[in-house]
Amino acid sequence: MYLVLLLVAVGGYFLVSNRDRLGQMAQQAAIWGLIFLGVIAAAGLWGDIRDEVIPRQTVIADEGVIELPRGPDGHFHMTARVNGTPIRFTVDTGATNIVLSQADARRAGIDMDSLIYSGQARTANGIVATAPVRLDIEVGELSDRAVRAWVNGGELDSSLLGMSYLDRFDKIEIARDTLILTR
Repeated sequence: MYLVLLLVAVGGYFLVSNRDRLGQMAQQAAIWGLIFLGVIAAAGLWGDIRDEVIPRQTVIADEGVIELPRGPDGHFHMTARVNGTPIRFTVDTGATNIVLSQADARRAGIDMDSLIYSGQARTANGIVATAPVRLDIEVGELSDRAVRAWVNGGELDSSLLGMSYLDRFDKIEIARDTLILTR
């Protein structure tokens, strides 16, 4: 009720102050009304538009298939639940293992104080210390338990999904801009 009264008061003020230019005022009100409707329509359709503009990963569990679209950065990314927490990985066929960044390891509930950095990894930035961990990894309905992985002791922008995970699939193929993993 208060909003209606406010609308009447503001609308009345504009009508009185612009009574000699009512045609121009009606035209501007129609333009703003169309802009408002366009914004509402775009917001309502954003889910459909987003899937076309920014495709997402698809999991067909009964066929054991995961489809990953190429990201804007040219890499393939997979979001998996690690110990129940969604983690975004960069698929890296040049990485031997699954490697978690320290931030993602914390988010996945790994006790960072109990890690023993007993391993080493050779990276493009040099040698870094790594700590072994076991993870439960789920992608859609596909799940793997107690998967061996490593927590990176250095700086890592994105967790890596290396060959130790990709080897769990029977077939790995790239069709156009989609990486298809099949079990």
